[in-house]
Amino acid sequence: MGKDTKNVRRKRQPEDGLDAMDRKLLGLLAQNAELSYAELGDEIHLSPPAVHERVKRLKRDGFIRATVALLDGPKIGRNLLAFVHLETSNWDTTRKVLEMRTFSEIEEIHTVAGDTAMILKVRTESPSTLEDLLGMFHRLEGFKSVKTYVALGTYLERGPLMTDRDS
Repeated sequence: MGKDTKNVRRKRQPEDGLDAMDRKLLGLLAQNAELSYAELGDEIHLSPPAVHERVKRLKRDGFIRATVALLDGPKIGRNLLAFVHLETSNWDTTRKVLEMRTFSEIEEIHTVAGDTAMILKVRTESPSTLEDLLGMFHRLEGFKSVKTYVALGTYLERGPLMTDRDS
């Protein structure tokens, strides 16, 4: 007779490929990417080399897209934060806006569903430099309209976080 396998269960791999340890590690890195592998290992009870291997895998698999410094806009002379909603009449115009990703004032570009085509997060030195940037959009062929929302204060600015609910 064959082996009795009734009590043997295979551990199910989560659909996204992340186990609880990966999720905890991502949560820690999202809060402070400067933690050393030893510090991370202390938090999740793994050796520094094991943490290093996990971080390498998470980067390779695209869960960690980049490790960057978040700069303080006003301290570097970018005092004005605005969200620009652009309405375009065709995909060619949208593509031209997407090509503007190299502009240092543009921090984020999102295509969206709803009453606008795109939302941009921009940070400029002053109202006049924002006006210059908006003028470039107005000169695009296929440009329909723009709504600009200037932020008066920022109380939370971060990327996605892993939470206990994600485990």
